[in-house]
Amino acid sequence: MTKSKSDLRIVAQNKKAYHDFFIEETFEAGIVLAGTEVKSVRMGKVSIKESFIRIKNGEVFILNMHINPYEKGNIFNKDPLRTRKLLLHKREISKLLGAVTQKGYTIVPLKVYFKGSLVKVLIGIARGKKLYDKREEIAKKDQRRQAEKEFKVKNLY
Repeated sequence: MTKSKSDLRIVAQNKKAYHDFFIEETFEAGIVLAGTEVKSVRMGKVSIKESFIRIKNGEVFILNMHINPYEKGNIFNKDPLRTRKLLLHKREISKLLGAVTQKGYTIVPLKVYFKGSLVKVLIGIARGKKLYDKREEIAKKDQRRQAEKEFKVKNLY
């Protein structure tokens, strides 16, 4: 069985980002990792819950992304919370920079996944939600669940 480039295997997901922000646009970025970090990511030992993205000197970095040290990595293991560089095209970086300079916009990591044998990070330009937006979203979910429940009960009899 051969694997195509389009095979995606999600390793980590930031569900809280979808709750706290409106995601305007997404970008796929490569990430610079050491060998033992890639092995640890393959095992699924990565967390992006508290991570965030900064742009410094025209380069994009992800901070606070936690990758557990690889058990058999000994001296080759890196700091679990070190700053890692993201790989994007210049026009994508300039687009991100333009969005971040606007008031209320930020860049958040959404997913870490394998695309073929490469580790990728899905990042999004996000606008913060207000408390009433969150409440509105929760009410919509409750209505949808209630409707599905009623539909299920109606079709059973």
